[in-house]
Formats: sequence, structure tokens, C-alpha cells
Amino acid sequence: MSRCDELGQCSSEPGRITRLYLDEPMRAVHVRLSEWMHQAGLSPHVDNAGNCIGRLRSQTGEKVLLVGSHLDSVPGAGRYDGVLGVLIGVAVSEWLAGCDLPFHFDVMGFSEEEGVRFKMPYLGSAAVAGRFDPEWLLREDDKQTSMREAMASFGLSPDELESCRYTPSEVIGFVEPHLEQGPVLERLEQPVGVVTGIVGQSRLQLAFRGEAGHAGTAPMSGRRDALVAASAFVQTVRDTALSIDGLKATVGSLRVCPNASNVIPGVVELTLDVRHLADDVRRYGVDTLVDAGHSLAEAEHCTFEVLEETAQHSVNADARLMTMLSDTIKECHGGPVLLESGAGHDAAIMGQVFPMAMLFLRHPGGVSHHPDERVELNDVATAIEVLGQYVLRLASDFSQHESA
Repeated sequence: MSRCDELGQCSSEPGRITRLYLDEPMRAVHVRLSEWMHQAGLSPHVDNAGNCIGRLRSQTGEKVLLVGSHLDSVPGAGRYDGVLGVLIGVAVSEWLAGCDLPFHFDVMGFSEEEGVRFKMPYLGSAAVAGRFDPEWLLREDDKQTSMREAMASFGLSPDELESCRYTPSEVIGFVEPHLEQGPVLERLEQPVGVVTGIVGQSRLQLAFRGEAGHAGTAPMSGRRDALVAASAFVQTVRDTALSIDGLKATVGSLRVCPNASNVIPGVVELTLDVRHLADDVRRYGVDTLVDAGHSLAEAEHCTFEVLEETAQHSVNADARLMTMLSDTIKECHGGPVLLESGAGHDAAIMGQVFPMAMLFLRHPGGVSHHPDERVELNDVATAIEVLGQYVLRLASDFSQHESA
């Protein structure tokens, strides 16, 4: 917990936690995390995607179990989102001291999950999973720095990202400990739970285009006000999500141009985030909202455009790993809680390539991506014990299968 506090001091903004992909605070995190990994018996290194990875080396096995989460944050974040899962992995390494596992144990500190700096999430886990698209290197941040330039400035080799990749044949599985970021475990008074699956997610960059004009001289009738169309769209997003069971849809960012008090908005660019556990329902929601955008734009004599759309499919947890995690919780604490994840995680990328499981921790208040983010000390202790016992259970099962 004190280590979470210490990493919370690594921020690009005074007074609040903001840590983006390959910024200087991330370098400071790597230094501290590498020290703690070394103390826990792990051999740390930073790969060419900026992931900080520590290995507890097996003397007898060649395959590897991956455990971890992400190190970056949203602007104004809490201390535990992502970071807690990495540090739980380090603590489990200490817990396993003296055990010769039949496989390597790699603690993963993914460099980027939130997608803030380059408007593209899961960069770190995509590289590990072999899903990194080289075209992403051309993306630019708000300061017109390309991803390629950022990697080079950080001391990485963007042309050697293939070196980050783990192959499915060598990976036993990936396990991500993480705050629930929701209220279920708190309501059930349970410290930890097992994730059954991660919802699919669509992220869109949209634009309404009208015509700027003088706020005092342009008649109200006949205006092509892009913000009026965009405002109606925001309300439509909310109403549509309420009308479809389980759908989450959010407009989280708007950029108004020219953004002056006495000028009619000519262009509004905005984001749309749509999520659902069923991919067909999510796609229906996206199609419905895009159609609505065109209709609302036409009503205001504007145009509507989809500038970019990315999507992550829903991912189910691996049945075997999930069952073993449930059995471990039952032995350590009592009956496990099974729940889906409404938030995206690195496990969604890793689960497309490797067997995946997630361990959720109770999140008092359920407030995440915010300084009020909380976790209880005893729940963290429970998670470390559960994950440590889980690794030993996997080791025993692995040895039995290998000998058979």
C-alpha cells in the first residue's frame, strides 16, 4: 500500500496523479518498480514497448505464467487503478520466495492501457500479445510528437517491437488482479471475486460540421450550429443506452471550434464510448447512434462524420483458469463471487491470445479514475494470499500434466 502511495507521487501534474505513456514520470516508476522487483527475487527489464517486466526464474521449466496490470493513468487518477495489480504481483513473488516453480513467473507492468496520450489503448499488452499494429507508430499526441519519436526519446527501439511478443506455446496463462471499479463486491461484503468475462468496447471519434458565424449578426433561423447538433446527439446517446438492456454509451470529450463566446460553433469533435458483453448488441448500439448522428446533423443543416472507430471484442475468461481461481478463493476465504467486468483491461487483449483470468478486489465506494479511489488493506492481503495459493495450485496441476 505504501508503494502505491509512492508511485502516486510520479506524476506530470502537481497535486494530482497523471501518468501517460512514456512520459518522464513513467521513467521514475520504472526505476522504483525495478528496485522492488529485484528485492523480491525478480529479474527486471523494460521491453521495447515500455513494459516493465520482472521474471521469477524457474530452474526446471521453460513455460511462463504472466501476472500483472498497467502503470499509466488517466488525468487526475487514483492511486490503485492498474498499479495495485502490478504490485500485488511483486508481493506474490515475495510470498513465493524459496519455491521452485515448474514455470517462470513474470510480473507485467504494462506501459499503456488507458489510451490517453495517443488516443489508442492497450499499447503495452498489444505488444506482448503480438497485436501491435506498426501503423500506430505514426499517431501523434497533442504536442505533435509521434509515437515513434516518443519511443526513441524514451530509449526504446520502435522497429524491434516484435521482441516484446510472447508466443501462445510458451504462456500458461495471464492473470490480472484489479480493482472491481464497481459496487458488486462491496454490496455482497466480499473482498475478492472472479471475472467471467470482459465487455466488448467501441471507441469512436466523431465530428459535426456546420458553419461558424457572428453570434450577434447571424439570424437564429438558418444557422448551421454544430454544437446544437452535437448537444442533441449527447442526449440521444443517453436515451439509446437506457433503452437497450446492459448497454453503456458515453460521450466523454467535446472539442468546440472556434470555441469563442461570440462565435457560432462551426465544428464539434467528440468521442463516443459504447460497451456491452454481447458484441452484436454493442454493434447494434453503435450503428443506431451513427445513424442518429447523421439525422441530427441534417436537421441542423450540418454534416456528420465518423473520423475513427476502434473496437475490442468481448472476451471470456478461460474456463479452467477461472475454475481454479474460484476453488482457491473457496479454500482461502469462502464461496467465490462471479461477475463480469464492465471496464476494459489489458486482460481483454491478452485473453485474445492466451488463457486469461482476472481477480477483482472490493472497491469501497466504487469511484475509479478519481483521487477518491479506495481499497482496504485486508482485502489486498487476501488478494495476495489467494493469488499466491493459486500459483501453487497451477504449479501442482502443471507438474501432474507434465509427468503424465
